[in-house]
Amino acid sequence: MQNLRVTLVQARLFWEDKAANLAAFDKMLDESAARTDIVVLPEMFTTGFTMNAGPLAEPMDGPTMAWLAARAARMDAAVAGSFIAKEGGRYYNRLVWMRPDGSYDTYDKRHLFTLAGEHKTYTPGTRRLLVECKGWKILPLICYDLRFPAWSRNVDDYGLLLYLANWPEPRRNHWRCLLAARAIENQAYTLGVNRIGEDGNGFSHSGDTSAFNYSGEELLHVANAEGCFTLTLSCAEQQAFRQKLPFLADRDSLSLG
Repeated sequence: MQNLRVTLVQARLFWEDKAANLAAFDKMLDESAARTDIVVLPEMFTTGFTMNAGPLAEPMDGPTMAWLAARAARMDAAVAGSFIAKEGGRYYNRLVWMRPDGSYDTYDKRHLFTLAGEHKTYTPGTRRLLVECKGWKILPLICYDLRFPAWSRNVDDYGLLLYLANWPEPRRNHWRCLLAARAIENQAYTLGVNRIGEDGNGFSHSGDTSAFNYSGEELLHVANAEGCFTLTLSCAEQQAFRQKLPFLADRDSLSLG
């Protein structure tokens, strides 16, 4: 299996302004010279984490999906990001995994952030999404999902765990500690992408976009700065570590249903 290059995009988000956000991400990605296999954007990357779903939600053939398809094709890379989707009369905080050929998969956020009333606006997802890239199995999740380890439990022998977030600055220590914990318990590379700046509700975000390897060792940490940060993940090193310390073989047989 090949090594995998992943680009994490940490950015300020313009509150409920899709055009401004898409233009900003275009500029950032166009200026990034790094060759990559996967681009990871923050949660609700076109609007910020808003409960104002009615006027901002889009169908699955809307402008955000068109942008994702064009960007993936242009970069010849998978692009992942969540946005406000409307389907069947309901709203979803929906992660899209867009491939260069225009095919895609989706994941609807399972754990809705009750402290912000997310559960009153959005419908929770009911299934995990496992995707593949260059032979890697990848589990992409969203923000508050990070606090619930059973949902990320490595029953599929995935090698990469991704979190897309709008995680507030006052709990930045929780963010980094939990990312490291998920990496250690699942023996998987664990990457978390967060936004920076203040949102429309006055909440501050320090970013703290981070990457940990399968042993919980920190590979990247960036706070309060915009940028595209690219890492190369080694499959051989991860497999050697798992063979030396085969903790996953002793995991409990529990259902995620």
